[in-house]
Amino acid sequence: MQTFIHYFLHLGFPLLIALIFFRKNWKMAYFLFLTTMLIDLDHLLASPVFEMNRCSINYHPLHSYYAILVYLLLLFFPKPIRIIGMGLLFHILTDFIDCLLM
Repeated sequence: MQTFIHYFLHLGFPLLIALIFFRKNWKMAYFLFLTTMLIDLDHLLASPVFEMNRCSINYHPLHSYYAILVYLLLLFFPKPIRIIGMGLLFHILTDFIDCLLM
């Protein structure tokens, strides 16, 4: 169930957010939300790359508290940057929920 919740929050819920809050440009908003998944590339820096019970929050560089502060600042920029900031923060929230479920 944890895997389903994790991937639903990464893929399905952002679609709902895009459809509800960005009706006119929902496709672009959803695309931007999906591109924020690229922060998971920092998992490639870890050894081992994947560990089942590892919480990514503050373990990987792009999931660090410093990075989260930058993502918060992105909310104060114009719309495309703001949407990216929202996506990054939601990604972090999803990973945090995943950590709680471990």
